[in-house]
Amino acid sequence: MSSESKPKVVLAYSGGLDTSVILKWLCEKGFDVVAFCADVGQHHEDFEAVKAKALNAGALKCVVTDLRKEFVTDYIFEALKCNAIYEGRYLLGTSVARPCIAKEMVRIAAEEGAGFIAHGATGKGNDQVRFEMCAQALDAKLQCIAPWRDAEFIESFKGRSDLLAYCTKHGIPVDAKPKSNYSIDENLFHTSYESGVLEDANETYEESMFKMTVSPQAAPETSTTIDLEFVKGVPVKLTNKTDGTVKTDPLELFMYANEIAGANGIGRIDIVENRFVGIKSRGVYETPGGTLLRDAHMDLEGICMDREVKRITEGMGIEFARLCYNGFWFAPEMDLIRYSVDYSQRDVTGTVTLELYKGNIIARGRTSPYALYNPDLASMDIEGGGDNFDYNPSDAAGFIRINAVRLKTYAALRAKTQELGEGKHNIREDGTSVNDDGFPIRVMDI
Repeated sequence: MSSESKPKVVLAYSGGLDTSVILKWLCEKGFDVVAFCADVGQHHEDFEAVKAKALNAGALKCVVTDLRKEFVTDYIFEALKCNAIYEGRYLLGTSVARPCIAKEMVRIAAEEGAGFIAHGATGKGNDQVRFEMCAQALDAKLQCIAPWRDAEFIESFKGRSDLLAYCTKHGIPVDAKPKSNYSIDENLFHTSYESGVLEDANETYEESMFKMTVSPQAAPETSTTIDLEFVKGVPVKLTNKTDGTVKTDPLELFMYANEIAGANGIGRIDIVENRFVGIKSRGVYETPGGTLLRDAHMDLEGICMDREVKRITEGMGIEFARLCYNGFWFAPEMDLIRYSVDYSQRDVTGTVTLELYKGNIIARGRTSPYALYNPDLASMDIEGGGDNFDYNPSDAAGFIRINAVRLKTYAALRAKTQELGEGKHNIREDGTSVNDDGFPIRVMDI
């Protein structure tokens, strides 16, 4: 078959065992393969070696794109503006990288005239969903090849030994280092560790596993004090007040935040989360810079964001995290949230002072030209505080009475329910009327 008549596929390629095997396998299936490697800040990655390995395995070409700055400004900072966190704990380090990678993958497919994309994500994880949902949102004509869902591929490669034997047969170089005890995903936002010994939810991990952080116990005995300046919810300047270092470039700022937070033992979590595909998964994550910037951003919002706007954006942050985690970055509902969050951030400008010490982020002060906080109004000591706002403390009595109306009404109803149900229903210790089966009595049942 001539190259002109071969279908072309863009493969998300890492240079690891799985994607190297997939690359050769796709060539054997009659595809021209364009390997694509995204630089999103993997630690100590040799991209020239990755490119050489791809070409050696049969790739038509290997495209390496530096996405680090775009990853920070268009994805990480977007999540930061709404304090996005999944299930109250996970800062979305892998999730937020996937749309960044998928977007570039789709661009390369268009540039190369490829009708297919391929990835090495497993059939049990979230990444398969994220890559494919993002790709289909950006170019519905693209078809996706997912070898780890292909019956023939799975039959041929039932384990690591089969993958290694295939590499030996086809002369694909394999890393001589022993396989890690964990499945690791790296980018400049975080490092995640899954699988292997961590599949036992009660099994601990080795301290040597971590790449971005020291343990709080091993962190310095002296603290680091910093100023973080934001404009419209986006960090624009980081000043280390301890040694005078200043960073203003978005990528440099974020990488330095990683450095100083990691050095102070900040940003580790060990959780069991719910995957979109319905499986619970244990993951250990280190997200030092992201943890630091999110804490600072939330602190600044406290001084310059309206109470009700804050309440609404908290809900949007939860929904943003859910959509991002599940692969809906390019969905219309995500656009709605992002535009709304941008509006909420128009006055989130100012500086937060933080002290970093042995895993702790300690707020030391904050200031904003758009502060809604007024010390005179809030003071318990200044006579006449709040005069300029027509606030009289005696008004609070009426405020309390009005807000207590529904509580009094509800209490009267419960008392009536118990009175009418006396001798007919059982009363639990908490005062709830229940029937003989133990179910709460509704008013309509009385």
